[in-house]
Amino acid sequence: MMKHRLMTIQALVLAGTLFAGAQTLPGDTLSLGEVTVTAIKQSADLRTQATSITVLDRAVTERNGVLAIKDAAQLVPNLFIPDYGSRMTSTVYVRGIGTRIDQPAVGLTVDNVPVLTKENYDLDMLDITRVEMLRGPQSTLYGRNTMGGLINVYTLSPLNYQGTRLVAEGATQGSWRVGASHYARLGSGVGVSLAVHGGGKRGEFVNEYNGKRCDWERALGVRGKVEWRGGGWYVANVLSLGVSRQGGYPYEWLETGQIAYNDTCYYRRTSLMDGLTVRKQLPGFSLSSITSYQLIDDDMTLDQDFTPMPYFTLTQQRREHAVTQDVVARSDVHADDGYAWLLGLSGFFRRYRMDAPVTFLDYGIEQLIENHVNEAIPQYPIAWDTRTFELGSHFTSPNWGAAIYHESTWTLGQWTLQAGVRLDYEHARLNYRSVTHTGYNIMQQSTGTTYAHENVDIDDSGTLDKDFVEVLPRLSATWHPWPGKRHTVYVSVARGSKAGGFNTQMFSDVLQQRLMNMMGIGARYDVDRVVGYKPERAWNYEIGGHFECWQGRVQSDMGVFVMDCRDRQLTVFPDGVTTGRLMTNAGRTTSWGTEFAMTVTPTDVTRLSVSYGFTRATFGDYNDGKADYSGKRVPYAPAHTLFAEASHGVPMGPNREKMLTFAVNLRAVGDIWWDEANTLHQPLYALVGANVTWQQPHGSLQLWGTNLTGTRYNTFYFVSVQHPFLQRGHGRQVGLTLRINL
Repeated sequence: MMKHRLMTIQALVLAGTLFAGAQTLPGDTLSLGEVTVTAIKQSADLRTQATSITVLDRAVTERNGVLAIKDAAQLVPNLFIPDYGSRMTSTVYVRGIGTRIDQPAVGLTVDNVPVLTKENYDLDMLDITRVEMLRGPQSTLYGRNTMGGLINVYTLSPLNYQGTRLVAEGATQGSWRVGASHYARLGSGVGVSLAVHGGGKRGEFVNEYNGKRCDWERALGVRGKVEWRGGGWYVANVLSLGVSRQGGYPYEWLETGQIAYNDTCYYRRTSLMDGLTVRKQLPGFSLSSITSYQLIDDDMTLDQDFTPMPYFTLTQQRREHAVTQDVVARSDVHADDGYAWLLGLSGFFRRYRMDAPVTFLDYGIEQLIENHVNEAIPQYPIAWDTRTFELGSHFTSPNWGAAIYHESTWTLGQWTLQAGVRLDYEHARLNYRSVTHTGYNIMQQSTGTTYAHENVDIDDSGTLDKDFVEVLPRLSATWHPWPGKRHTVYVSVARGSKAGGFNTQMFSDVLQQRLMNMMGIGARYDVDRVVGYKPERAWNYEIGGHFECWQGRVQSDMGVFVMDCRDRQLTVFPDGVTTGRLMTNAGRTTSWGTEFAMTVTPTDVTRLSVSYGFTRATFGDYNDGKADYSGKRVPYAPAHTLFAEASHGVPMGPNREKMLTFAVNLRAVGDIWWDEANTLHQPLYALVGANVTWQQPHGSLQLWGTNLTGTRYNTFYFVSVQHPFLQRGHGRQVGLTLRINL
């Protein structure tokens, strides 16, 4: 079966990932037409580095409707960001690494500024000009939560483009968006821009309980940018605001085959991020500073059982403030003695306050508490005072960290050797308070009268502290076999880590078990053991290459890797009738696989591209006390990812100023195992898309379609309160996009 699927995927290959033709300029600046990317830590020309990469330029992102990283992920080998739940569930999987809650496995920067909170990853952005995906650990230079890789997103610079851009889009499923941006120079070295966009959708999935669409959304985004370049200085400040209001969570109960829940589900988020980048070119080296302030204020309200019965609801309201600082000194790229160095200091502070009460409703009180007690002590059954009560959870969490890192580079003829190391310290603290005030009557079965009344007054509070110290080395060797030709062969070894932390969503279970223990049943949890989890660590071993031929008309990238992961973090739903989710460390996993990408441009108007990734991620050591999962596939991480596209332009004038472009694409993902026992999975599925674009000097009009064959597939599966649920993938969608450049 595996061989058959590999042959099927290979038969779908058309040819290569699209890379922009690039001209390297002095320093760390890479010119790409409209966009100038200023690289602070890494080389501007990534294709000469010992890194597995995919680079998407503006033409690719616009043709494929890329507004956020979850859209870009569909074009990148071994990168998978499933679209399920809401914008809060920004889960990223790469090379078999990733978890559904808490810390991300892949880092994200926007215009050089790191996005610290995973819940803020799913942001729409206007005028994306370049997306870079670096796979494999980037922890030596970028620190926490880049164990699986790093995504860099760059937006249009007012120093390279001046004018006004407008976009309007409408599509089936009631989807729409509009945007306007203006870019201007105020002087020879100063540019300013303002971009505003909004959108929404009616929704695709219907809650059969009330007949309303549950995945509706309204969103607004604003980005202002100021840039100045001159006298060896580069200064940029980017301020962005995002507002999202949505329903979400279209989870289908497998027992009924319907989405049908009785209580409200929604997610509301307001986020603000300001990033200041300052770079000064000094004799022989540059000194850079990246400073950011980030705010996220969100509210998630769930019918947490997702059934028509009134079990319980969850409301999670959080406000987080964060500050990051990175200072980087870097020698000139082409040092006379063949040696270059980089030295950096970084730190962050984040503090959030969260209220996350779980409200038990009538059916939940009966099924989850009363029935269990009455079965254990039938001669003295209980009856709750009221048919609702609240398990309150309140948290504050101040976390901070600091790091020092260094990288040395030696150029020895056709060889380039790099060695780097990072010393990283992080302190995590959780101040918690769990509280409930309720009561119940104890009945005498023989007479049916009240025997006694018990008040339940629990008010627990405490503080948990964890300290993490990580040493994160990286070694690589790069060989450029033919001088004057853009061929790179590399081998690298790197260690990455993903931060540990606390399971705040488990406190409702801790409180529930404490309550039931007072009645003589249930287990008493050790808060520190159940709520805390350790960092995840992995060694990555990789060999690969970047190649060009036919005067750059054929570009290809390939590589193989092995990731040895220890203390693997997994999200599980505790057994039985519980309300929370638990992050646990699952021993050891191993991922191995390959990545391949190729671009062929036989003519200036024809492009063929393909990117394919294969990952086999298995448990090497994981026993949860009930079963041994050694050798089983790691859940939620797909084995295959594929993107293939063919486009051809038909000039409609003598100077090619007007062009009619036809493009077809294929996106395939699978297999995806849904549980540790590997009893359920999503088979490999393929989605066909196409678009026709009329391009002229002042804009374009594009007719596009996705999942044109209406393929049915699932993006998520879980079990809660002993009930299985899944979310269906998006069906067929057709839309029209108008872009105007003034």
